[in-house]
Amino acid sequence: MAVLITQSPPIAQAATDFVLDLDGHPLRTDSQYYILPVLNQKITSGLTVATRNGSCPLNVALSTGISTGLPVTFSPVNAGDKVVRLSVDQNIQFEAITICIQSTVWRRSNFDQVTGIQFVITGGVTGNPGRATVSNWFTVERESEVVNNGRYKLVFCPGVCDICRINCGNLGVYEENGNKWLAQVDPALSLVFKKV
Repeated sequence: MAVLITQSPPIAQAATDFVLDLDGHPLRTDSQYYILPVLNQKITSGLTVATRNGSCPLNVALSTGISTGLPVTFSPVNAGDKVVRLSVDQNIQFEAITICIQSTVWRRSNFDQVTGIQFVITGGVTGNPGRATVSNWFTVERESEVVNNGRYKLVFCPGVCDICRINCGNLGVYEENGNKWLAQVDPALSLVFKKV
């Protein structure tokens, strides 16, 4: 699925706080989307789940080959919102059945004992914002604050807990033994959204 990214069409100012898909439409909470990384100016295979250590929970990973990955849905912190907005806490969930008997809602892991990295894994919960769910919330941000090129990044910096000390950071790619895992590392992974 190597699609070369050229100049993106201008985005209307009225929709600047909406996250837009490849067709220029705001992401909706009642729709499913593929999250497609942009590497070397090309849209690549999407995000999926895989086992990193041979057991559950599953890790979020970059697909190999030409796969679009697994579709996701977004659930904003304000359950009444019908669109996905920039800088608003969201639960992200794969719409798929896996080998693990747990949810496919994303959450940030604790520090890995070997690598010292915090990975994005499954097994989170939707809603119930607060201290108990702080690891389950992510925001979508523009890739660049200077140029609106239609690309985005994911950030872990939840605002759902006023008393929590949060280790904020971008979600990027951690390469390990030929695999590419989504983790809290820099640089941020550049990405776009494609409606299913």
